[in-house]
Amino acid sequence: MLTKFNTIKSCYIGPEISPEQFVPEHFFLYLLKGRISGFDGRKKYMMRAGDYCIVRKNHLARYNKDRIDGEFEKVVVVFDKLFLGEFQKRHKKPAIPQDCSDAFIILKKEKLVPNFIHSLIPYYEESGTIDKEFHNIKREELLLILLKNNPSLSNIIFDFGIPEKIDLEEFMNRNYKFNVSIERFAYLTGRSISAFKRDFKKIFNDTPSHWLIQKRLEEAYFLIERKGKKSSDIYMDLGFEDLSHFSFSFKKKFGLVPSEVKTR
Repeated sequence: MLTKFNTIKSCYIGPEISPEQFVPEHFFLYLLKGRISGFDGRKKYMMRAGDYCIVRKNHLARYNKDRIDGEFEKVVVVFDKLFLGEFQKRHKKPAIPQDCSDAFIILKKEKLVPNFIHSLIPYYEESGTIDKEFHNIKREELLLILLKNNPSLSNIIFDFGIPEKIDLEEFMNRNYKFNVSIERFAYLTGRSISAFKRDFKKIFNDTPSHWLIQKRLEEAYFLIERKGKKSSDIYMDLGFEDLSHFSFSFKKKFGLVPSEVKTR
């Protein structure tokens, strides 16, 4: 039953991480109320109240939240590199890097995790945070619980390596919809900015910024013409920050506004 969590609103434990679609640090996500649909460029994920997962660092990911009966609440616990390094030294947790592309690691349910969430109530503040004096204590408790029931998580959580050089063409064609900087794309493909731009030019005969805009607009035209989608429903999923910029760019490329496109 979720009723016992009614005194916890959405809260955040650990250092702040940016809300962009690049995940800079591992974090644990517990959904208290509502529904989440996630996407990492390869797979779609669905989470409902009571579900929880690890969202992996050095991945592109986004999720949309849906309120159920007008409510959406979550608990986020960030496992940053500094905390994980100190934890590994204390607890001697080995790690064998794994080749896993999933950004969302959905964890099997067991009773210790909901009990942990309930234990946060005495430390919870109206601001939606946990008293900072208890951040590391509660994070350590949670990580011990997760590793006890999912030992293979060590191979993901304690992998402190940086992304290796990968197939740039395949990566960009799969991830062009994510709204992140060129610097992030370069990092995730295992390249410096200069190497990324050089390789990009060889493969696509274009600059990254121009190619991304054109690729997103072409996908937008397809979705509007063939799928009957509305601009307001797709612009954010295609990496545009606001509707007016999307409409301006669309008209500049195709000579008409999205609403003038005839559907098939």
